Amino acid sequence: MSGTLYLCGTPIGNLEDISFRVIELLKTVDLIAAEDTRHTLHLLNHFQINTTMTSYHEHNKQSKGLQLLEKLKQNSNIALVTDAGMPGISDPGADLIKLCYKNDIPVTVVPGASACIVALVLSGLDTRRFVFEGFLPSDKKERRIILESLSKEHRTMILYEAPHRLLHTLEELSEVLEEDRTVVIMKELTKKFEQRKKDTLKGHIQYYMQNTPKGEFVLAIDGFSLAQQKKEAQQQYQTISMEEHMANYLSQGLSKKEAIKQIAKDRGVSKREIYAYYYKK
Repeated sequence: MSGTLYLCGTPIGNLEDISFRVIELLKTVDLIAAEDTRHTLHLLNHFQINTTMTSYHEHNKQSKGLQLLEKLKQNSNIALVTDAGMPGISDPGADLIKLCYKNDIPVTVVPGASACIVALVLSGLDTRRFVFEGFLPSDKKERRIILESLSKEHRTMILYEAPHRLLHTLEELSEVLEEDRTVVIMKELTKKFEQRKKDTLKGHIQYYMQNTPKGEFVLAIDGFSLAQQKKEAQQQYQTISMEEHMANYLSQGLSKKEAIKQIAKDRGVSKREIYAYYYKK
């Protein structure tokens, strides 16, 4: 019989956002694996939790992951915590989770706050469909590919960014998105001086060129509108003649009647207008 790995959500700013269940679990597990033990010690002291801690972070995840796995196999229960939010989201916890599943170690979640979800609902943008990108990759080629893939993304996009890279990231986004795209930039989430700034991409760039970014940021970017996509498609069809448009559909095996219907849809006009053009003589 083995122990269990508990994925514990911790506050993203306000310490009072921790759940009673997480507090109790952190008191009773055999070991707490923390991304930054100094940071987590502040949380543990606040709630008078004396459980032994060990570090588990990006730079030791290979060796420490194997050590934690052995402890779990020996029936130790371990709580995994990140500096803020849910472990496994934009941190090395995801590697430990995979390692446990690979070795049939039970894993469960003790939910808590997540900056991604908090920012999404606070942004005021569409919440029905969204995509979480986390921190963009540092590799220039991979980063460019992802940025370009976001150019026609219809869902609300959530990104994390560090202060020293914020302006550069905004400038990169302006190369693939329209300058008037709505972006909501948030920081100090759940804290006393929580900030939410809504503006166009161009407006944010101008602001941060004059104001040095400070703090950890979450960006919520409005998705590419379906209406805009339809408008751009219709404009593209204006670059070919009606005759070319008709010939294209006839070559695909459509009847003239079917082609006229599709051409009207493509160009955003009534079928009557297309009929009038082709039968004007």
